[in-house]
Amino acid sequence: MRTENRVVKAKTKTSQTGRTDASSPPCLKTAGFHRRDIDGSGGYTLIELSIVVFLIGLMLLIAVPKVRESLFTDQLSSAARRLVGATRELRSLAVRDQIDQILEVNLDQKSYWIYSVDMTPEKKDELKKQASRLPGDVKFADIYIAGKEKKTTGEVAIRFFSRGYTEPAVIHLAEGERFMTLVLHPFVNTVEIHEKYLDFWQTQ
Repeated sequence: MRTENRVVKAKTKTSQTGRTDASSPPCLKTAGFHRRDIDGSGGYTLIELSIVVFLIGLMLLIAVPKVRESLFTDQLSSAARRLVGATRELRSLAVRDQIDQILEVNLDQKSYWIYSVDMTPEKKDELKKQASRLPGDVKFADIYIAGKEKKTTGEVAIRFFSRGYTEPAVIHLAEGERFMTLVLHPFVNTVEIHEKYLDFWQTQ
């Protein structure tokens, strides 16, 4: 009787050597890993898990710096976007309040600020102290207002009129060998951005 029981158990026992569990994570299946039974329970070896962790870390090490560079280190593009935002705000304020607005730029100090023409000198000085500054190595290469001389130093004032138009102007930003051209059209609310240096006549 005992011999027969042993035979039955031997027939019903299923070998799990080399079995691939259907519940294995896709990343491990792709890498060619499979679950192994240790003392009757399934699991992965420490070596297999270490390899997977290493591969994931390697991919992150390659990808993260590129993403961070494109998002955070393109200071020239960031400066251009902020300046465009300031011009849009000035147009809106001029029309809403029916008072001319000024974008004042200091090319030497890489700064700019906004104010309305009806402000007191004290209030203007206060806003000047709170001026926005260009980040990092970004600078104002020059500014040209139609009918006036191109300015490379000093202060420049661009006027936004209460009737909704502005002085035609071109602002050039630079960072090393890179340039960006911001074109302010008199009757158009959008600002053109070109990723190269363009003179005023080239934008018309």
